[in-house]
Amino acid sequence: MRVLIANRGEIAVRIERTLRDMDFKSVAIYSHPDRNALHVINSDLAIEIGGDTPASSYLNVDKILWAAKKSDAKAIHPGYGFLSENPDFARAVEEAGFIFVGPSPESMKKAGDKVQARKTAASSGVPLLEGTDALEDVKLALDSAKRIGYPIMIKAAAGGGGKGMRIAHNEKELKELFPIASAEAKAAFGDGRLYLERLVLKPHHIEVQIIADKHGNVFALGERECSLQRRHQKFVEETPSPVIDERTRRDILEAAVEFAKAINYTNAGTVEFLYDEDRDKFYFLEMNARLQVEHPVTEMTTGLDLVNLQLRVAIGERLNLKFGRFGHAIEARINAEDPYEDFAPSTGKIEFLQEPAGPFLRVDSGIYAGYEVPVFYDPLLSKVIAWGPDRETARRRLLRALKEYRIFGVRTNVPYLKAVLESEDFRKGNYTTNFAKTFKFKITYPDYIYHLATVEPAKRKKVIHQERVSLWRMFKDYSEY
Repeated sequence: MRVLIANRGEIAVRIERTLRDMDFKSVAIYSHPDRNALHVINSDLAIEIGGDTPASSYLNVDKILWAAKKSDAKAIHPGYGFLSENPDFARAVEEAGFIFVGPSPESMKKAGDKVQARKTAASSGVPLLEGTDALEDVKLALDSAKRIGYPIMIKAAAGGGGKGMRIAHNEKELKELFPIASAEAKAAFGDGRLYLERLVLKPHHIEVQIIADKHGNVFALGERECSLQRRHQKFVEETPSPVIDERTRRDILEAAVEFAKAINYTNAGTVEFLYDEDRDKFYFLEMNARLQVEHPVTEMTTGLDLVNLQLRVAIGERLNLKFGRFGHAIEARINAEDPYEDFAPSTGKIEFLQEPAGPFLRVDSGIYAGYEVPVFYDPLLSKVIAWGPDRETARRRLLRALKEYRIFGVRTNVPYLKAVLESEDFRKGNYTTNFAKTFKFKITYPDYIYHLATVEPAKRKKVIHQERVSLWRMFKDYSEY
């Protein structure tokens, strides 16, 4: 069978590898900036769909369907991001005669509407935070906030990823932030509706990976701790969660299965929860109707290939899974951004790349030496995942891997990731979604010198010479010896 991948970067490469393992053929699509991308080189067949921006390429449904017809593909895998949670795209794929490797448009729509999903969760007995239905009027929001109490979270009804999300500590802030959040949600999702939710002060973001076939079987493959986030974007994920006990783990897995059954969900998906450390309770947040970026940690601890399962479900196979969970896995996302400059995006040609290797280590990558990192897309370059029989072994292995990661030409968040893994809070598993707001990123001399050296070769010697005096002055003021 030939499968078109409606995506790019590391996830497209990762899907291609499973297709090859299954003796299926992969079809890559690519925009003009991605003509030399790794997912193009690694595919069995690649078709240019043109354009530079996402809107003119990977979000263009007509171009994707044209490429599928031209390549004689039988199925389309959306990966994550782009059109992966768009029910209209899923419906268009099916109406064009292709197999969509994902949930049905109907269950995707139920999962994607956050307000409707809350109602479904409530009717299924899944715990919910105090909140509201969709609100379009700030006066209704103010009345509801009085009932729920401040501080309160403003959230977009039609999407996630931090878009349209704000925190209001009082009535004045709610008045100011509500229209701003609504406008942002409208721009991001085409829907300006918002809803309110009680703000948990010591929250943990815990998600459950599920896989469901078309014969009524739903399996929960374990939970992931995803509380390490900056600007509502995850950067380190692990499984199992270091903060919940076995009773809570059992209950949260059961709640995820109940919700998936309530919306007749099929294929891979993630049910997300908020765990309130102070109250020792968990609450339903939302469901992501797709494969998650962090799915490798689940694969490393279960021995299952989630993309393989997705394809088997898509072609109608009944799943009869027998699996256990072994050890601990931690993932770090390598992004093209500068942690010394408030995580500003970094683009350019990768002049040299040495990705880590070794026992119990996995690297999902979309780059190579000589590749030009474009300016139009997500900054994710690769993911490094380490497994260990226990959490501390996995942590040390991931830290070793990050110390081996060498890249010249673009700057990355690797120094920040190493500092996080070495922090006392992470060592103890004592962190919440507030971690990034209070974490003090200390600059080390070797990391900073290496960081300076990632600029183009002609400038390296000059930059390092110019910075040496100011660097030592900075160390005198800010670092501990």
